[in-house]
Amino acid sequence: MSLVTCVLTMLSLLVGDLNIYPPLVLAPMAGITNHACRWMCKQSGGCGLVGTEMVSAYALRHGHRRTREMLDWVEDERPVSVQIFGGSPEIVAEGARIVEEAGADVIEINMGCPAPKVSKTGAGAALLKDLNSAESIITAAVRAVHTPVMVKTRKGWDESNETAVELAKITEGSGGAAVTVHGRTVVQGYSGSADWDIIRRVRGAVKIPVIGNGDVRTPEDARRMFDETGCDGVMIGRGALGRPWIFKHVSAYLETGEVLPEPDFAERIEWARRHVRLLVECVGEERAVREMRGHIVWYIKGIPGAAGIRASIMDSRSLAEIEDILNEARGQCEPGIAQGR
Repeated sequence: MSLVTCVLTMLSLLVGDLNIYPPLVLAPMAGITNHACRWMCKQSGGCGLVGTEMVSAYALRHGHRRTREMLDWVEDERPVSVQIFGGSPEIVAEGARIVEEAGADVIEINMGCPAPKVSKTGAGAALLKDLNSAESIITAAVRAVHTPVMVKTRKGWDESNETAVELAKITEGSGGAAVTVHGRTVVQGYSGSADWDIIRRVRGAVKIPVIGNGDVRTPEDARRMFDETGCDGVMIGRGALGRPWIFKHVSAYLETGEVLPEPDFAERIEWARRHVRLLVECVGEERAVREMRGHIVWYIKGIPGAAGIRASIMDSRSLAEIEDILNEARGQCEPGIAQGR
């Protein structure tokens, strides 16, 4: 692999007038990508754009306090994308205006979430069965704001109903600034493998930027996605769980071909410690302890005694308890031993 090839791949991702570099995006994940998670990924380096948790345009419109609190980024996180969902043009347009007023750099409309509580409202993945409504929603949002509007979609509802290419064309024709394609169908959920060929075909069908998503867990995966699909950016979701440093590693690999070493077990425990402390600052101890249980499980994957640590973490009720558990876990780790990727 030549250095020239790497540099060509690392061109900025241009979404509207916004230059995103590196062209690597933290996927919006419900219950996960709050301020603490985004900040951890951003501060580790290499993450060009972070995404908030998906928020309901309807809840934004009606001033739902907890939903408004999810618009919680700080300047160090920028640029920031806010992903919204809704089933009607009027509601999504209003949600987009609220997000713009809050200062988002990018607005993304979700048209692929398979969760029943989303799709049963005519939003998310349900719009893949009604592309006319999808077009009306995108058009209304684009007209309502000056901020770039993106769309995130899946390959289609199922293998017999592939809609990604058509929806990408609709997005472009409606004034959308970019489209993100997750290479799985709605029926697949998160099972099986992502089909990267659909990302390649979408890239060939539109002139707006295309961001690829699905099964990127290593720097080599990201390299292959760029090479095989021609996408303009790569979005990483589950590959970043408990591994906020993944963006720095991908960026380094794309720029130089260098494979950076994974943090050893002791270092990963310290990453978890920083994450939980930051979350406590953001949302308070009680809520932070509850929300961090899953995150810590991802951080400690593969560590000696992980099963016992996991059980203790799930029973924890305070920051002090979590600190004690992490201290004990760190004492079991030999420096320099890292989890294989």
